[in-house]
Amino acid sequence: MSRLTALLALLLGLLSGCMPPSWGAAALLHPSRKPMTDAPPLPAEAVEIAGDGVILKGWLFRAAGERRGTIVYLHGSADNRASVVGVAKRYVPRGYDVLAYDSRAHGDSTGDACTYGYYEKHDLAKAIDSLKVPVVAVIGVSLGAAVAIQAAAEDPRVTRLVAISTFSDLRTVATERAPFFASAGNIREAIAIAEKQANFVVDDVSPVRAAARLSIPVLLIHGVVDRETPPAHSERVHQALKGPKRLLLLPKSGHAVSLDEATWRIIDEWLLQGK
Repeated sequence: MSRLTALLALLLGLLSGCMPPSWGAAALLHPSRKPMTDAPPLPAEAVEIAGDGVILKGWLFRAAGERRGTIVYLHGSADNRASVVGVAKRYVPRGYDVLAYDSRAHGDSTGDACTYGYYEKHDLAKAIDSLKVPVVAVIGVSLGAAVAIQAAAEDPRVTRLVAISTFSDLRTVATERAPFFASAGNIREAIAIAEKQANFVVDDVSPVRAAARLSIPVLLIHGVVDRETPPAHSERVHQALKGPKRLLLLPKSGHAVSLDEATWRIIDEWLLQGK
């Protein structure tokens, strides 16, 4: 479809108060793939992980000095593993191995469709298998936060979790992000098409339901002025959590949270409790 044809179709959708549901399904399943062009911020091993039917490309940063633990970093939608830079630079010198990999259908990893945790939680389990360690902490951002919460509910090797800008359930956030001219029927049909194409169940993608099964310490961070995924999503997850928990709302942050030193110190305290 040419840009002109797409524009004309969009204008027709606006005028008619509807949109082709196939467009909505494509937008849900296929976030833009950000090419991996950055070098790792520190010396790292290039790794390939056999995920759940996909190959995940990543970096493994080895701890400087005596190893104190392992952190897995999960990036957000339409991003890639290069966003691990802050985590790697902070925790590798403190004695932590850090693994970052491109999620399925992102960066250099294979896979055509993003399922927001339905299959990605199994990818994380395979990634932890590859590390051959008994426990890990996970730091996830946006999509990565939602995946981490869902995975942690099924994998006892995840013992600490920091979830930044998570959504509470896929149907709600997909509905909130739909174009203003999309009708409720358009959205339902788009979701049904996406489920059929990617062979998954949207209503099974629910960090808030997973949270109710968690007893591990969980730190939630969310920007108060997040217009993409409102902070109510993290608030619902926080309410559902059964174990040690904290919700940190950042007054001046949107969806792309910028972590200042004070926030990093809170993350340090949360991750390193008992270390």
